[in-house]
Amino acid sequence: MTFDETIHAPNRLRICAMLAPAVDVEFTTLREELGVADSVLSKHLKVLQDAGYITLKKPTGSGRVRTWVRLTNNGRKAFEGHLNELRRLTDLASANDS
Repeated sequence: MTFDETIHAPNRLRICAMLAPAVDVEFTTLREELGVADSVLSKHLKVLQDAGYITLKKPTGSGRVRTWVRLTNNGRKAFEGHLNELRRLTDLASANDS
């Protein structure tokens, strides 16, 4: 279990959470769900992409070009590891409350 500072930033954590149950999610959907500007989302996606956690696809040929975002296997493992570490920390905090 690893606390992953790359994923932990609030918007990146939310991005990973939205990508985890999906195959691909469109850039516009992520932007609307997060309520951020294109530039803000692009910066977060760049950090995740540089870490090898996501891939971006821009298929052409169907008129408007859309950007699709997908968690890589490494990204999925990192996200799951981060969630497990957060659970461990919350369990620890709960144990201290007793």
